[in-house]
Amino acid sequence: MKEVTEAYESYEPTKAGRAISDFVQDDLSNWYVRLNRKRFWGGEMNADKQAAYTTLYTCLKTVAQLMAPNAPFYADRLYRDLTGKTVHLSEWPVADENAIDKDLERSMSLAQQATSMILSLRKRAEKNVRQPLQKAVIPAPDAQTLEALQHVSDLIKSEVNVKELLIVTAEDSEVRLVKRIKPNFKVLGKKVGANMKAVAAEIASMNQEQIAAMESAGVYQLTSVDYQLIAEDVEIATEDMPGWLVMNEGQLTIALDIELTDALIEEGIARELINRIQNLRKSSGLEITDRIIIELQDRPEIHNAVLHFNEYIASQVLATKLELADNLTQGETIEMDNYNVIINIKKA
Repeated sequence: MKEVTEAYESYEPTKAGRAISDFVQDDLSNWYVRLNRKRFWGGEMNADKQAAYTTLYTCLKTVAQLMAPNAPFYADRLYRDLTGKTVHLSEWPVADENAIDKDLERSMSLAQQATSMILSLRKRAEKNVRQPLQKAVIPAPDAQTLEALQHVSDLIKSEVNVKELLIVTAEDSEVRLVKRIKPNFKVLGKKVGANMKAVAAEIASMNQEQIAAMESAGVYQLTSVDYQLIAEDVEIATEDMPGWLVMNEGQLTIALDIELTDALIEEGIARELINRIQNLRKSSGLEITDRIIIELQDRPEIHNAVLHFNEYIASQVLATKLELADNLTQGETIEMDNYNVIINIKKA
């Protein structure tokens, strides 16, 4: 709100529009609404559900007001749908500085960054989000980041589907991360000129403690020349370890355990089955509250997963009975990773 108002007052409507767009897409739609689906879809209208809707209503109403100078017709339609009044006769919203929680904003920003990084590591390892993984480790560079991440650890863990998320100090981390540092020649060359060779040699000789100190402080005093390195002068990367993938982005480093146990594989199959069954429920016209009976073709690929996660699958898809059938021929064919399974769904 404050940023948009300042942009308009500076006659920069494009900057204002981009700020609104970033908020709606990144923070409201792809983050708040997605994370709170269970609150929106909850049973009775309790205090928690009311709070979720009130927050969303306030955000949409304010967005309509902020976008009115840039998109007057759509803003008015949105505002009328929400309030029954025209947006162009409403008072311009004013930012309440006392309501801004900088610590919460930082925690949520770190949660978004950590989630994005772990999902990128999953993609690199070709592990889709429905496949649970055992562990991710985040060695925090400082006490403030450690506290901020611990505040949102459950949220991150839920978003990326890992059993354990360890947020620790770099010294306490069970994962020994080895980092590499090299000059950003494009940036640093312009600053040190003819001294580039000596500077590059000193950077290459930095040990793990020195690299960690620079990451934490954001600066590093060179001895070969009178110059203090800053973050943009260098590129720091973390080496992968056997069974782990590692990513570094700014001050945040994350290690993801990508090895799968039989139990993790079975749970992943169970989650995939839930997804396919839910899609069949939707396409077959069943009501969201309808109870069903399920027969699944007994295949070796899914046998143990269905046995061990029978109750979990049934509870997620509202099934009163879930059985494996040896000679199932009637039903729909669903595609799994590298095989097909016949499934028969009946309303209970």
